[in-house]
Amino acid sequence: MPKLGVFSGEEIARILEGQGFERVRQKGSHLILQKQENGTTITVPVPMHREVRIGTLQSIIRQSGCQRELFLV
Repeated sequence: MPKLGVFSGEEIARILEGQGFERVRQKGSHLILQKQENGTTITVPVPMHREVRIGTLQSIIRQSGCQRELFLV
């Protein structure tokens, strides 16, 4: 199985925006993105760090419902 890449918070935000998420607000180093889908709102916080840890990236993928393939090396 291919490995997840190392991404910055800004790169992750761009990928999620390409999947229909919108920037809602930012508090400190965390950007909040939201997407309206099937009558519900999906909210994903993204830390705006230079390198986001793998566990944090996995959590972002799980919360967003995006395909893992978008974040592979």
